[in-house]
Amino acid sequence: MIKKYLFLVLLFPSIFNAQSERFPVYDGCKGSEISSIEDCFLSTTKKHFFAEFKTPPIVENEHYKGSANVLFVVTKEGEFKIIYVNTPYEEIKKEVERAFKIFPKIVPAKYNNRDIEMQFELPIKFPVVKYIEVNLSAEKPLEPKEDLFVIVEKSRIADSVFLEHTSQLNIPFTHQKYVDYEFALHKANGTHTASKPYIYSEINKYLNLTDQKKKFLKPEIKSWVGNKIWNEHLLQVKKKDFWFTLDFLLDVQAGKDNSDVSYTYNNSRILTVNGGLGDKISYSATVYESQARFAGYINSYISNTSLLTRPKNSEGLVPGRGKAKGFKEDAFDYPVAEGYLAFQPNKFMQFQFGNGRSFIGDGYRSFILSDVSAPTTYLKMKVDFWKFQYTNVWMWNTEPSMSSVSNPNEHARKYIAAHYLSLNLTKKLNIGFFETAISTGENGFDAGFLNPVIFYRSVEFNRGEDSGNAIIGLTGKYKLNNNISLYSQFIIDEFSVGNLNDLGKWQNKFAYQLGAKYFDAFNVDDLFLQFEYNYARPYTFAHKSPILNYGNYSQPMGHLWGANFYEAIAIARYKKDRWSFSGKLTLGKKGFDFEDEAISYGGNIYQSYEDRFGDTGNELAQGNTANLFIADLQGSYLLNPANNLNIFASFTYRKFSPKAATEILSEGNTVWFSAGIRADLFNWYLDF
Repeated sequence: MIKKYLFLVLLFPSIFNAQSERFPVYDGCKGSEISSIEDCFLSTTKKHFFAEFKTPPIVENEHYKGSANVLFVVTKEGEFKIIYVNTPYEEIKKEVERAFKIFPKIVPAKYNNRDIEMQFELPIKFPVVKYIEVNLSAEKPLEPKEDLFVIVEKSRIADSVFLEHTSQLNIPFTHQKYVDYEFALHKANGTHTASKPYIYSEINKYLNLTDQKKKFLKPEIKSWVGNKIWNEHLLQVKKKDFWFTLDFLLDVQAGKDNSDVSYTYNNSRILTVNGGLGDKISYSATVYESQARFAGYINSYISNTSLLTRPKNSEGLVPGRGKAKGFKEDAFDYPVAEGYLAFQPNKFMQFQFGNGRSFIGDGYRSFILSDVSAPTTYLKMKVDFWKFQYTNVWMWNTEPSMSSVSNPNEHARKYIAAHYLSLNLTKKLNIGFFETAISTGENGFDAGFLNPVIFYRSVEFNRGEDSGNAIIGLTGKYKLNNNISLYSQFIIDEFSVGNLNDLGKWQNKFAYQLGAKYFDAFNVDDLFLQFEYNYARPYTFAHKSPILNYGNYSQPMGHLWGANFYEAIAIARYKKDRWSFSGKLTLGKKGFDFEDEAISYGGNIYQSYEDRFGDTGNELAQGNTANLFIADLQGSYLLNPANNLNIFASFTYRKFSPKAATEILSEGNTVWFSAGIRADLFNWYLDF
């Protein structure tokens, strides 16, 4: 006979009222009427468990607020058996197993007078409320019309598709998706929000990621193809000591702008593999093969002929992605590969080595470290203990517009060592300290910069005069309440205190950021508002030797606009069920160089500041001054919560008004509409 596995949620009213079914029976429940056996079983189970369960000390010390779900069965022999415990803490799992050992053997469930195995789910909310304090009547019942197959299938899918939630893998960093994660960290005490991407196991302590995604599952879909589209990874293997998932994803979109381009499109085929080996090692690899034709102003940027930034032996540079090859008559081909290996030796430390991007800051932009340039080789170490979070990032960057000294056919390399210390001074106030050192040379990375507890400025200074470049910075974040935070950055690049009396002196190279975030704005669930102001003096992040600037792959490592500008940004984001919406307004003024690029006015960090406009009399947005206004609207519908596949549509309006129009800096308005299907895996900054 085929065994019947029934899925019922503990502490909720029964799904069936048929006389042919009976719940398991404790000794103390014998003699009860058939209609009350269910209530007696549920209440007795809860009483036994919470009388024995003790919250592990680590969970109390870390002030964990979330939930764990215990899936268990009462076998047809009347014994309690745990199937699965969904929790980010191994200590909780062990304590649950210990608590269940005290359960007595009982009379098993019956169906048509036959002993059967019956399955249940027990939610545990932290901090734990003792059994005697629980108000049973306040608990929400399942809809009586919910089909048994739907309940069983929803549990099966949820247990199988979100293996990454307890891993050391990065959560793909997109500003839209990270609102929920930042809000969860913001409401908790002792957290750090600046160093991104976040790690699944880290966020799972404060936000039950599985519960967040389970509500989007479609268990009524029974076909293999349907499940792969709506619920699951394309391929998943899970064994005792390892697991991996494989997905073939798309970023296929088409649109039209008001330029001479017939239509715009992007066609990316994406292969991504994620997995884990044991509980300490995780890995990820993603390959993009893409062809595209963009709106007019982006195509002009890609095909820019400037010798300062155009990659050698290529048709241009796709912003944020890398070198482009020509495709057909007026499109571009740009392959990208990313991947990393993550290792967590203990609860305090995590290491990553791979090819990708990082972000440090609480804003939409960052002057400290941003994800606007192409992926680069990196080694990252993050240490989290007590009130501190310490992030070290070592990067092996490439400058395709420059040639290596030893081999003219090879792109020049540069090396960046950066560390960021985040400190929670109080429950409301966080401050951060940042330092980075940039070096180059045919001998590779100086081992001195690999020391994570040394001041890089001293290493850079002792290597020789002008052998490198150093930048330092401060950050601040203040929690006004559980919904509002204020944040800031201040960056100093060769700043001269003695020249403070005259900001027109070129040595006064600094940048700052001020911003505010409002979660669940005006008591509207999932409405997020943000305002941000960015300011960067001329020549900030540049160097007399362009190879030593703060850049990577012909783009800044900080703010997308480089330097010599101010910018104000207003952002609104909202989500409802599977729908997500965002609106962004950008208003700014920036000073560009003129077409011959003979003189640097401080906006292009790839221009040597030795060719500067002047030692004094420098003003913000000097040179070929341009006013910029961008309005961007986005809407998306989530298809598959397992791999972030979305249907989306976007509308962009851009007004660009330079003092002197050039082939690259053409004056005019852009109106661009685009729609398609894409996997939401990274930020793509086209607001320049």
